[in-house]
Amino acid sequence: MKKNLYSILFALLCASGFSQTAQIKGVVLNDQDFPIKNVMVQAQNKQVYTNANGFYYMDVEAGNDITIQFQAENYQPVTYIESVAANQSFELNIRLSPAAEELKELVIDSNLRKRFEGTTVISPDVIRKIPGANAGVENLLKTLPGVYSNNELSTQYAVRGGNYDENLVYVNEIEVYRPFLVRSGQQEGLSFTNTSMTDKVDFSSGGFQSKYGDKMSSVLDITYRKPSQFGGSFDASILGGGLTVDLASKNKKWTAITGVRYRNNALLVKSQDVDVDFTPRFLDAQSLITFQPTAKWEWSLLLNASSNVYEYTPLFKRTKFGTIQDAKELQVRYQGGEIDRYQTYFGALKGVFKPNLQNSYTLIASAYHTKEEEYYDIWGSYALGNVSGDLGGNAGEVEYTVGLGSQLNHGRNNYDAFIVSAEMKGQHKLDETEIEWGVRYVSEDIRDRLLEWEVIDSAGFSLANPYFSTPNNQPYEPYQGELVPFQNVRATNFVTINRLNGFAQWNKRGTIGKHETFLNFGVRAHYWNVAAEGYETSKGQITVSPRAQFAIKPDWETDMVFRLSGGLYHQPPSYRELRAMDGSIRPNVKAQQSIHVVLSNDYSFKIKSTPFKLFTELYYKDLSNVNTYTLENVRIRYRADNNAKAYVYGADVRINGEIVPGIESWFSVGYLKTEENYNNRGFIARPTDQRLKLGLMFQDYMPAIPNLKLYLNQVYNTPLPGGSPSYVDPYDYQLRLKNYMRSDAGFSYIFKDQTFNSNKKWLQPFKEVAVGFEIYNLFNNENAITNTWVRDVYSKVMYAIPNRMTMRTFNLKLNMSW
Repeated sequence: MKKNLYSILFALLCASGFSQTAQIKGVVLNDQDFPIKNVMVQAQNKQVYTNANGFYYMDVEAGNDITIQFQAENYQPVTYIESVAANQSFELNIRLSPAAEELKELVIDSNLRKRFEGTTVISPDVIRKIPGANAGVENLLKTLPGVYSNNELSTQYAVRGGNYDENLVYVNEIEVYRPFLVRSGQQEGLSFTNTSMTDKVDFSSGGFQSKYGDKMSSVLDITYRKPSQFGGSFDASILGGGLTVDLASKNKKWTAITGVRYRNNALLVKSQDVDVDFTPRFLDAQSLITFQPTAKWEWSLLLNASSNVYEYTPLFKRTKFGTIQDAKELQVRYQGGEIDRYQTYFGALKGVFKPNLQNSYTLIASAYHTKEEEYYDIWGSYALGNVSGDLGGNAGEVEYTVGLGSQLNHGRNNYDAFIVSAEMKGQHKLDETEIEWGVRYVSEDIRDRLLEWEVIDSAGFSLANPYFSTPNNQPYEPYQGELVPFQNVRATNFVTINRLNGFAQWNKRGTIGKHETFLNFGVRAHYWNVAAEGYETSKGQITVSPRAQFAIKPDWETDMVFRLSGGLYHQPPSYRELRAMDGSIRPNVKAQQSIHVVLSNDYSFKIKSTPFKLFTELYYKDLSNVNTYTLENVRIRYRADNNAKAYVYGADVRINGEIVPGIESWFSVGYLKTEENYNNRGFIARPTDQRLKLGLMFQDYMPAIPNLKLYLNQVYNTPLPGGSPSYVDPYDYQLRLKNYMRSDAGFSYIFKDQTFNSNKKWLQPFKEVAVGFEIYNLFNNENAITNTWVRDVYSKVMYAIPNRMTMRTFNLKLNMSW
């Protein structure tokens, strides 16, 4: 059975492994905060002893669930369980308590806290391996239940009925931003997160704590690694490549990790049904520099610069659609093109002061600057024809033309934003209780010009704006009204937003009888005001958001954890939410509000000797002050009026298993329903009402060829709303796109790593070398992101022509590290 499975999957799958060493270091103190010498520290059959200052360090093999034991005479032993990534310098400071009459060992499992908090922990090693058209952490998130996307070229995702603007992303506790003007996934190029620099990835899809910011859907919390020695990695493929270098001083006080990436999506875009000249150049560089002058102080500097240039010149498009009985074909010839530029610069200074093991203080100052241009003039003339169904020589050819027309799109959009912030946080531990607090100030200075219009001509007759009052009955009656564009938006905005927010939360680990418990309670507050040139300055607004979590691990033979979490979540408006569809600013837009309740359970068990974990969550959201929006590919346009209410409910199930020891795979199922009621007109589906989602992430190897690693990344989503034109009233048109199904697969052959050594001379300088072959969209599914609407002026019939995503594409990869 299993051999048959390998035979089926052999042609499908891919990736490369990274299994290296790491360093664990720290200080061991007694209950009076004095250092303890000669403490034995054991891990992976290695042992070291603390010096006179209580300091220790040791090299270990990177991997999951490393058990670290601390033992000293007259002190209670402590066992700590932690996951340590390759090339990471992990700091673990421990306090030992005096031994009682009966010597007991204290076991601290850091993964148990993640279970109590309901956080999904994703291995960076898995992220690097799994194939995808836009590889990275977002690529893997899309296989999780409750996370939805029907655009493989985009790093954006929706979570549990929310939209792309409702997700928080942190790197080393620093909130990061994404470009504003991007309207198409193929324009994105690179995610902010550099996978090769990643150490830890935590993801929460709802019910998260108060320490996380003011968004309503999810939190992605990423930690870059701190190197322990010189090293690096290099990866290259047909789509681009990257180089990462790790540096560390001899005394380990200075470390630096720097990554440079280049991306070119031409191979993917040219697999679409549009013949194009396409020149994308996506380049970025990131660096994390750390300095630890003493055991109490640590400073770090995170820098990022990216330059994305997108040049797009469509030439010809040919799309077949319809049914066998009524097959049609659209042919479009283009002139003109599009040039977009996105330049972003980001820097953050972080200082951490730990006067003792109970207290720590963090100061973060950051600045973000983006300059974006979106210029396009694209004219397309189309011919819509009936396709012959004759089985003779003309089968599949256009018999006659039923519609002619043209369309001209013009845009000159500029966006310039400068955002600075300063933040202070504290953490205090008292036995089983922990208190955290923080305060943050943010200033946003935004300069925005929006100028875009569209003219549509059908069979020589100009089509007026659908909301224009003068009737247009061409060709049956002469049109005597004013000639206006079909769509026209013009606005210039200068906006300043000042924000002050803060949080306080309390955590407690305890017991009820013999059952372990975790309780978290916290509150966030957010104050902001908006000043827009030419508009009345808004009144300051404030929100208060209480949140809570409760988890219990029963003292059963069955390993289970039950959680209940939720609270009141607010999303104070960003600039995008303040800008209405006509480009005007609404300074007094309120914060959207969501009452969120999550009930969840995770269950660890074994089938024979194979470990599995089953995660189940039920959730409900009640939303008010909803700012309704439309989705155009990945661009969101808001009504900016808070005149709606909505709800979301659903269930997520995920089962993880180590089919091969140490290699995790999972299968997920998600169901949700979300509807909104605008101006009391009744409930209709929201743009993210994607009912059913299936996701699979599979890893394995072939027993006959153990060096060959196999991988599969598969997603199936039921149709999203969005099949109707964006300018129509959604209450009149509730059409949906087709199902989205995509499989990315491949294999990777390992020449050398920690498991497979080699005596070949050319491999001696390297720790790991692997080559891979990937297949994107394995089954060549014709997925669509939107529809183009073409009108036959005589019959008044509107035809929906799907704008298809990428088709089957092949890629070669090389990965190496030293």
